[in-house]
Amino acid sequence: MERRDSLSLTAMSTFEAGPAPQAIPVSLVAEPRFEAWLAVQPPATRNWVAAASFKAERQKLLLIPGPNGHLSAVILGLGPLAALELLSPWHTALLPDRLPGGKYIFVDTLEPRAANHAALGWALGSYRFDRYRRPAAKTEASLVWPEHCDRRYIESAQRALAWARDLINMPANDMGPEQLAAEAARMAGRQGASCEVTVGDDLLRRNYPAVHAVGRAAASAPRMIDINWGRPEHPRVTLVGKGVCFDSGGLDVKPAAGMLLMKKDMGGAACALAVAQMVMESGLPIRLRVLVPAVENSISGQAYRPGDVLRTRKGLSVEIGNTDAEGRLVLCDGLAEADATGSDLIIDFATLTGAARVALGPELPAAYSSDAALLDEFVHLAEAEHDPVWPMPLWAGYDDELASKVADLNNVSSTSYAGSIIAALFLKRFVTQCPRWLHIDLFAWNAKERPGRPVGAEAQCVRAVHSILVKRYADPAKKVQ
Repeated sequence: MERRDSLSLTAMSTFEAGPAPQAIPVSLVAEPRFEAWLAVQPPATRNWVAAASFKAERQKLLLIPGPNGHLSAVILGLGPLAALELLSPWHTALLPDRLPGGKYIFVDTLEPRAANHAALGWALGSYRFDRYRRPAAKTEASLVWPEHCDRRYIESAQRALAWARDLINMPANDMGPEQLAAEAARMAGRQGASCEVTVGDDLLRRNYPAVHAVGRAAASAPRMIDINWGRPEHPRVTLVGKGVCFDSGGLDVKPAAGMLLMKKDMGGAACALAVAQMVMESGLPIRLRVLVPAVENSISGQAYRPGDVLRTRKGLSVEIGNTDAEGRLVLCDGLAEADATGSDLIIDFATLTGAARVALGPELPAAYSSDAALLDEFVHLAEAEHDPVWPMPLWAGYDDELASKVADLNNVSSTSYAGSIIAALFLKRFVTQCPRWLHIDLFAWNAKERPGRPVGAEAQCVRAVHSILVKRYADPAKKVQ
């Protein structure tokens, strides 16, 4: 089948400017106010609601026909939601998929945050990854922009989230290190940013030895993607994203079942790039740098081995206890570079450990920070954005689990306990100067089908990180210390 030449082609045309006299009204009705709402409806609507046994349960949708049989109104149940101000994107995300083609409009008056979440839910529900499939012949539903919503933000978030999802969904034969670097460079070019890519043996000359070691066995050479944007007098923020485009486990090879989702092991890179695009589009006054070590952890005669001792950019030596703990190795070179260049804040994104998924499941990324106030702020902002994370401790008592008899540290622990914490402690060794560091251990995948979250890629923490950057840096004179 012929493939498309660019990404995110299916999610850009689902909103329309008002006024829209022909748009079909959509009422958002929660259970606590259902009876009051029903009491003021015309008799025909009340009879239809009763016949359908509709009670405003969450994710229940009722289509109301007009006298001519055409669709005249839609009612969306919100369940036990106490007030429309508490609306989340996941309340409205089912609409684009379940409504027939046509133009729709929310009839309820929504305050700005709720309007943003209602529109964002529509945007997320409109996403389809059909690059490799024949598109379905369906008339798309469109939404008149809700009053009071921030159109510029919604459009930017929609583009960024769809792009990140596309990058993660792409199979490794079409999204290897070379293609990921090309996507990053195209984005940087559109935003007026510089993008330098260091490839293959040049990584050794530029002192990224751990990135080189992990990726040198693959047919597509490893590389470090380095994007810079913004004015030099603004606070420096560096994003680091794990870009392991496929992870076989290396010589400590994964079982077949363990490899099935490993095209998503560059999910951290995709999320970091999506945040960067949103930051650039919004013109946030920061000096932004994005570092993405892009590799494939493969097997050949050039593969690094268990027991090898690797040099790192920081100068620390690392004994390899397991080649399947490669993410922390490529990240450590990126973090060391970010740490050495005067960043005010470093944030890294990584599909790092299965231990985080065992502890928190696929929907809840683990978050660590060297700054307790930063972590608390991030958790609360993520909750407000309905893009949740869970705070985890950098428990110093486990630090000696990284001890090695032949090197400065090992890349894994000898125990199976506290795997996510120990991985975070490993990364912490490479951030010693920056006053604020945030590490996000995410899954980047929807394991089950839900409205707005189809099985497949998920751009976790993109909105949450964008939110904290806006809060801290939108007005440099009021930058949070």
